Amino acid sequence: MTSTALVTGASRGLGAEIARVLASDHEVRLGGRSADSLASIASELPGSTPWPVDLLDHDAVARAAEGIESLDVLVHNAGVAALGTVAESSIADWRAQYESNVLAVVSLTKALLPALRRAGGHVVLINSGAGLRVNPGWGAYAASKFALRAFGDALRAEEPALRVTSIHPGRIDTDMQKAIVEHEGDHYEPSQFLRASTVAQAVRNAVDTPADAHPTDIVLKPIPR
Repeated sequence: MTSTALVTGASRGLGAEIARVLASDHEVRLGGRSADSLASIASELPGSTPWPVDLLDHDAVARAAEGIESLDVLVHNAGVAALGTVAESSIADWRAQYESNVLAVVSLTKALLPALRRAGGHVVLINSGAGLRVNPGWGAYAASKFALRAFGDALRAEEPALRVTSIHPGRIDTDMQKAIVEHEGDHYEPSQFLRASTVAQAVRNAVDTPADAHPTDIVLKPIPR
């Protein structure tokens, strides 16, 4: 029987790369905000299924999850970043990042727990280096990623039949990174960042880890090219 996977934020960037590396032997549900945003990657990956749902609408998430009976791999990739110091960032900035980077993950995981348990599945959390340390101006984002790491640790302890992997990549060459560098007022140089395909391969390696091992935490740091 073909394995199944769901990748959130699959319309572009890292999410699309993760979908590509899993699609060779998984039926991949492509999570995204709209069917239109997923059209390109869906057409590229025959056999994949667009799964458009607003992850901040927890009722909609629960309804969408009802049709998934069994799930081998769940990759939480969708997220947002809004940088700013504690003094200059707004409560809305903190709330938006916590809701997208933590509560949306909790909601979707809870909705899919029966399917994951049925498959003895694997939950992969795309975290960040900011989930291990905090730099100035990154407080709100880092707080959400520290919380995401705590969620992964709790899920791993509470669901021993599942594998739960937190992946902590350094900065990745994506459109989100371009926006961050622009905010920082720096020149964007792709060679300074991890390739999205490299991080996607780390997800694939975690999924392919033999069943007698549990890859709990993976940290990737860029080597400037």
